[in-house]
Amino acid sequence: MKIVAAIKQVPSRDSLLKVNASGTWIEDTDLSWEINEPDAYALEEALQLKEITGGGEVIVLCAGPERASQTIREALAKGADRAIHIETGEQTPTDPLTLARLLASALETEKPDLILTGLQSDDLGYGQTGVVLAELMGLPHATIIMNVEPESTGIKVKRELEDGWFQNVWMPLPALLTIQSGATKLRYATLMGIKRAKTKEVKKAPAPNATSSSTVHLDRIYLPQKSKRTQILDGAPKEAAAKLVEKLRFEARVI
Repeated sequence: MKIVAAIKQVPSRDSLLKVNASGTWIEDTDLSWEINEPDAYALEEALQLKEITGGGEVIVLCAGPERASQTIREALAKGADRAIHIETGEQTPTDPLTLARLLASALETEKPDLILTGLQSDDLGYGQTGVVLAELMGLPHATIIMNVEPESTGIKVKRELEDGWFQNVWMPLPALLTIQSGATKLRYATLMGIKRAKTKEVKKAPAPNATSSSTVHLDRIYLPQKSKRTQILDGAPKEAAAKLVEKLRFEARVI
């Protein structure tokens, strides 16, 4: 089984984020970077499926600037066989449609049996790239996946629903799944895996000018404005109490 795990490099969760001088994005020159956590679970699911089926190939797919190579090597050190790096320069697309088009273009010649992505990204959190990619490639897809079981004619997946409910679905291959965080236990890269990662293939795929075809444009990013305001509720105590409860419930939304 040929499995593609799409990953993304995002700022570390403990990073101190600052808006850049132009006010269009965050200042990223001094940030530390890591693999997007939901994508780490997608990679883990791909590696476990390879172990269960006793063979096949796990390919890491990542779109990002040169610094993303560090995250790609980390994925290779954990056990992925090879990688495809879509080099976007510093203008990595931020909208799901443009990004999905880049991923779909890179996979045209691969013909994978299964594509796994994280449920959403930690930085933007759209949760749409995976399903848009499935639509572009004409693949059946399922979201919020907790478990995948390979079968002779396809796969059986377990989806997480609301209020503690789950749904078991049989799907044909090829297909695309978006994996829920916490679905399994993540592995660490071994010393031998880190050494082997240096010799594994990383195919460079230059991307077209993504910003010119982007469907979403960020005009301004800013911190929420803080303000203090005092309001006196006059009248009889009972009436004032009723007004206070109404404001706490419908304006402050704390009760």
